[in-house]
Amino acid sequence: MMEDDKVKEGSAEAPQLPTAGEQAELLNILTKSHEDPKKAKSVFVDDDSWSKDLIPCLSTLCLENIVQNFEDNPVLNQLKPHQQDYVLERLSTSLPLHVTSKLIRDGVYWRRCCEHHWDICDVTDYENSWKRMFFERRLENLIEEFVPGVTDLHVILDMIPHSREYVRHLNITQLRVSDDKTYLDHFDFNTMLHKLCLLEELHVICNVRVCRMNFEWNMVELSEQDGECLAKAAQHCKTLKRLKVQRSGIRDQLCQLMCPYMYHHHSLRELDLCHNLISEDGAKALSDLLIRSRLETLNICDNHIHDQGAKALAFALSKNSTLLNLNLRLNRVKDDGGEALSKALLVNHTLQHLNLAANDVTGPTAVAMANALVENKTIKIIILSCNMLGPLDDSDMTDSRLQI
Repeated sequence: MMEDDKVKEGSAEAPQLPTAGEQAELLNILTKSHEDPKKAKSVFVDDDSWSKDLIPCLSTLCLENIVQNFEDNPVLNQLKPHQQDYVLERLSTSLPLHVTSKLIRDGVYWRRCCEHHWDICDVTDYENSWKRMFFERRLENLIEEFVPGVTDLHVILDMIPHSREYVRHLNITQLRVSDDKTYLDHFDFNTMLHKLCLLEELHVICNVRVCRMNFEWNMVELSEQDGECLAKAAQHCKTLKRLKVQRSGIRDQLCQLMCPYMYHHHSLRELDLCHNLISEDGAKALSDLLIRSRLETLNICDNHIHDQGAKALAFALSKNSTLLNLNLRLNRVKDDGGEALSKALLVNHTLQHLNLAANDVTGPTAVAMANALVENKTIKIIILSCNMLGPLDDSDMTDSRLQI
């Protein structure tokens, strides 16, 4: 008999938490009396100082238990709306994403997560979605703090399955490099960009926020490997509409390397390479891109493009039928380049905005542009400000679309 008792005692199972359905059913039973006052029983006591509010009701204790054990037993959808609100206002903001990403809807919980991680949270920048803000900014932070050869890449890759349905824009303002000279490149976007199935805009700046005595130029310039990986990543991201790579030290050779990957990108509509070091050969590579792509906006302001580069872009304009905006501000196209662009406007009837501010053009370019506007009724504005245009005949400058 004693042996049988030991067997029975050893085979006893450990108590288990009730299932999600059992917990929800229990909560419904406990709250029925509160919802139907006719069924509620009143209790009166002689002690006037006693208050029922001092003792939490059993339904509240159950909800507190759900909050404390949410990671192991995530009960939410089975609860009533006011019970869900109670739980979401108290859940820990450090719960693992594999528990919360799919289960918890946009709203108060994700607002709490955002405010816990960042001091400034403007949800209007994210279409008023706290959940989208959290996943976009969290992924941006991980990429910006990634150090090649030091940071485990799986920290980023493990987050992708949970964030891929919410990330639409990525704004990367820093790319760190390793102190180890064997790692000369930055973060490889080709490892994860194609997995973000809703990504529409990627903005990258090759910069380092904190730099002391160990400064080297490769910290603020994309290497050839960086540029090629970024262009490949953009090529494989079929939903990408806007690519901005600013202040990243892009030179002609790197521009020539990147452009072919975007020749047949069917969704890419805007390319922004402003504040780089692109000159003539890079402009020729961009002209080939204009002929073979569906770009609507090309921003290459503040580069080193001169007249030959402008002539190449003018040739591309004569063949292009999709570009709406071309920004060449702060280059040096001079009159040869400016006049070539004005001739292209006699053929192109798609371009709407052309910016040639601060380009060392003079009066002949202004006159050529004014003459082009007589024939071209599509273009809405040509900007020639911050140029030494000299004295001009007012009769030639009557078109309000020409801003001088």
